Parts: sequence; C-alpha cells; structure tokens
Amino acid sequence: ANAAWAFARTGVKAPELFDAIASAAIPRLGKFNSQGLVNMAWAFAGTGVKAPELFDAIASAAIPRLSEFNSQGLVNMAWAFAGTGVKAPELFDAIASEAAPQLGQFNSQGLANTAWAFATAGVKAPELFDAVA
Repeated sequence: ANAAWAFARTGVKAPELFDAIASAAIPRLGKFNSQGLVNMAWAFAGTGVKAPELFDAIASAAIPRLSEFNSQGLVNMAWAFAGTGVKAPELFDAIASEAAPQLGQFNSQGLANTAWAFATAGVKAPELFDAVA
C-alpha cells in the first residue's frame, strides 16, 4: 500500500505496475491495517487506474473495520471511491454511520470532501448530513 501511495504521488502513469499491485494486493487486503486500506484506495483513485475488483475487495475488507479508521481515513476512503466512480453503496452507508458521531473530529476540509464524495457517488446520507447541519 505504501509503495502504491508513494508511486501515485509522483504523478507518473504506470498502469501495468498498478495492475500488478492490484493483483498482488487483493488476496492480502485482510492483513492491511486501516491506513493501508486507505492508502491503497487513494493511490488508485489518484492515478485514475481502473481496478473495480480491487475496490470491491477494499470495500469488503474495510466495512467491518471502519471503527478502526480515524476521521481523515473515513474522508479519504469516501473520496477515493467517489473519485473512481466505483459503486459501493454499502461502504458509503457504513462510512456515514461511522462518521456521523465523529464529526467533531473532522476539519472543514474533511467535511467538504465528505459532502463532495457522497454527492459525487450519488449516495444520500440524511443522518450524516443532518449531523453536519
């Protein structure tokens, strides 16, 4: 995850590398910590490499562990999925449930990015947005 994140930060397009990373990561995601899951999602979203199987696997690994995510991790996970256009309504519902009681820990940029991610993904989250208001 860290290698994918670091390479994504360079801005160099390397779809073959990211395809290989995705293939290697999918069977290992259960061993990733919350930051590793976020970094992997962010790296792929940031490069624009389409990897729907990876994102499906990340969502499956993340949902039962969202309580381990800090506020920035929740924001970045929502941002990554929204940015790729991968449909993950269960993940967004789980993020909304986890984020609502933590909104006091979100900075203004985190709130804005969360709102953008949910709007971009077309996910309605009335409990979350009522809590924001």
